[in-house]
Amino acid sequence: MTHNPTAAMIDRYGKVAVLMGGWSAEREVSLMSGAQVLSALQQSGVDAHAIDVDRDVIARLQAEGFDRVFNVLHGRGGEDGEIQGALQLAGIAYTGSGIMASSLAMDKLKSKEVCHARGILTPQWRVVESYEACRAAAEAFGFPIVVKPVSEGSSIGVYIVRESADLAKAWEAAALHGQVLAEQFIAGMEVTAAVLEGEALPLVSMSTDRDFYDYEAKYFDDDTVYRCPCGLAEELEQEIRAVALTVFNALNVTGWGRVDFMLDADHHAHFIEINTIPGMTTHSLVPMAAAQAGIDFNALCLRILDSSLGVNK
Repeated sequence: MTHNPTAAMIDRYGKVAVLMGGWSAEREVSLMSGAQVLSALQQSGVDAHAIDVDRDVIARLQAEGFDRVFNVLHGRGGEDGEIQGALQLAGIAYTGSGIMASSLAMDKLKSKEVCHARGILTPQWRVVESYEACRAAAEAFGFPIVVKPVSEGSSIGVYIVRESADLAKAWEAAALHGQVLAEQFIAGMEVTAAVLEGEALPLVSMSTDRDFYDYEAKYFDDDTVYRCPCGLAEELEQEIRAVALTVFNALNVTGWGRVDFMLDADHHAHFIEINTIPGMTTHSLVPMAAAQAGIDFNALCLRILDSSLGVNK
């Protein structure tokens, strides 16, 4: 595809780096997201260029004269405040949330603590630093129980443990990624609320034949079922979208993102986690919600890019 930036887009955004890849466990997903975003921006006439991020990224951005960044790095190093701090020190504008919000949102423990303090419903949890502590949590919460790393995304290292014989293996696997949470399992519909520029978009629900909506179901399975509209009563949907905005405000998240919930048997929405740089692949949820709201993918990318303009993060 020929890349022909327009004068209007150059005047508005300058030279734009699409940061992707990186070194986290979500590298491959980030590369897929980045390819989609890059194509959309270039089709819109933006002078956008792909940057597969390494440790020298700031020096490269400065040497090549980039004016701003569209950050599509998922996971550690890109979504946790690290790259945000480096960009801010370098004086390079970037999309999405600032340092503190990125760090808080990436940390499932801290984000749950903040939301719980604000009265937002979230499953019971414990930090488990050993198998024995994990077993004690399972005895307290009952099976099934969710065991997951505090600071990974894309369901990496997440296990739903349905019987005690599988608990040790799940804890050991999750612990490979750092600190571990044991969380009460909520049996019900999973829904997600994309937020764009202070507006909660239509909810998306997901279902899969797998044990849960895991990495493969999110990015590779063609039989994962998505519903948008999600099928909930309008009043309930509006309530959940309002909670998503409350989560955003509690964590000081800006620009765009996605809040994930599990609904219990009484349709109460339990906050699970928030993503400040959600996937932008062909299977991703934010583009689905945007499309339902009448925002095509190219327009979505431009609106996200707008969050890099004139913002003191």
